[in-house]
Amino acid sequence: MTQSMTGFARGSVTTGALTVTVECRSVNNRYLDLQCRMPDNLRVLEGTLREQAGEQFSRGKLELLVRVSDIGSNTPATLNPERLAALRTALSQVASTFPEAAVPDQLALLLSPGVLTEQEPDVEALHHATTSAAKACFEGLREQRLQEGEKLSDMVRQRTDAMRVHLGDLREQLPALQAANRQRLLDRLQSLDIDAEPMRLEEEIVYVLQRADVEEEMDRLDAHLDAIESALESTAPVGRRLDFLMQELNREANTLGSKSTALSTTNISVEFKVLIEQMREQVQNIE
Repeated sequence: MTQSMTGFARGSVTTGALTVTVECRSVNNRYLDLQCRMPDNLRVLEGTLREQAGEQFSRGKLELLVRVSDIGSNTPATLNPERLAALRTALSQVASTFPEAAVPDQLALLLSPGVLTEQEPDVEALHHATTSAAKACFEGLREQRLQEGEKLSDMVRQRTDAMRVHLGDLREQLPALQAANRQRLLDRLQSLDIDAEPMRLEEEIVYVLQRADVEEEMDRLDAHLDAIESALESTAPVGRRLDFLMQELNREANTLGSKSTALSTTNISVEFKVLIEQMREQVQNIE
């Protein structure tokens, strides 16, 4: 199924008193480019997050944001007896040296560094929560990109169908156009009043008509449209292949226009270019 390269998703996991939230925004890019913003204590997981992204995506610029929020803990803070004893000794020395100094109150003692200790978060649980939140985020992003990719596929198919209709019209008009072009050449030669061998004259007319023949270009356009349909049905990333096919379609449309001998052919060539450009804009967002 075709996948777009644009989307946004969020994943969140709570462990203990901490909630880990992972957000990812994706835009189109030639390659897979993951940019991470996260707390320093989670930097060790950057390689793992890149591997997770690589399992889901092959192209796109992914901007990943990891946030850790404290939702409150029921575990009370505990006093550090060793720190309190050291603080008491230090205060006794200060009091003996400066007896007039004010004695700190209990709140000031509690605010002293190291007196109160809180339970350190479980690092392993935090890492697991982060990778789980990232997995949920990437899965949500992939689903969104698939939905968007299906819309892009429909847009491209609508334009390939329109091109096939124009090709069918051109094939119906081609015999009449060739006959009119042949008659136009004969009329021009007669107006010049040139005495030429009939066989030689016929060879020259055939040569000019062959140069204006567009059957080969039409066959190649049909083949490229078939290749686009096949690519859109593929489960593998097809963005680069579709981009190449857009170039080939444009080349054939240009050749068709340069060989045009009638206004109707020129108009069809112009319509082809409009449709190809519309498809190219959509293809730029396909993985």
